[in-house]
Amino acid sequence: MDVTPEFTADWAPPILTVTIHRGKANAIDAATSRKLGETFQLFRDDSDYRVAIITGSGERFFSAGWDLNAAVSGEGYESDYGPGGFGGFAELPGLTKPVIAAVNGMAAGGGFEMMLAADLVVAADHAQFLLPEARRGIVPDVGLVRLPQMLPRVVAVEVLLGTRRLTADEALHFGLVNRVVPLDRLMDEAVGLADTVAAAAPLSVAAILDVIRHTIHQTPEAGLAMMREGALPSYRVAIDSADATEGVKAFTEKREPDWQGR
Repeated sequence: MDVTPEFTADWAPPILTVTIHRGKANAIDAATSRKLGETFQLFRDDSDYRVAIITGSGERFFSAGWDLNAAVSGEGYESDYGPGGFGGFAELPGLTKPVIAAVNGMAAGGGFEMMLAADLVVAADHAQFLLPEARRGIVPDVGLVRLPQMLPRVVAVEVLLGTRRLTADEALHFGLVNRVVPLDRLMDEAVGLADTVAAAAPLSVAAILDVIRHTIHQTPEAGLAMMREGALPSYRVAIDSADATEGVKAFTEKREPDWQGR
């Protein structure tokens, strides 16, 4: 396990678990974000790891987002947050491994945006989600782009204007989270979900995430054309791989597949 004053990284193949522990609200400054980015780069590049889980310490805050104390001390809104963007993974180039957010409490501002950037989300039943930036004289970043694509427009606008907190049940209703569970089951649920994903072929997982990210705003016809015309090489790599042969063979032989990632 790697331990810093800002977070812990538990390297237990095939899962990396990152736990933020910065003060009472798990707020993140630029230096912490860069360190998180370095951790997620190592995760991205190490074939022993298939899934990452990110969570917060305690039961009050997943993360309150940008550390406003750092802002008062002179850190700019557009500081260098590292190659992965704020929180370390949302904008990390080449990351085609899933990240699961285990939301243990309030996800506010950049913390909410980190959750929105995750591929899968498990939330504690007392979790809340809000974007207070407009009331601080600033503007949401990732959330401003993602939320109107994920929620009905009027709901997204109400959240973005900082006047509405979403409960965990509302987030589930609107499809922002996969599951809502009691806090004492949160990490078990997240690890179980990670284990299920890690059992899939790594090249297939990478291709699925890559195709989703590049075609989600395309028409089905345009998306299929991108796949079939070679614009998304990960798709071809997966279906032409030795693992594709192994998966079919393992199914017919009624055994678990031995994935090689090639």
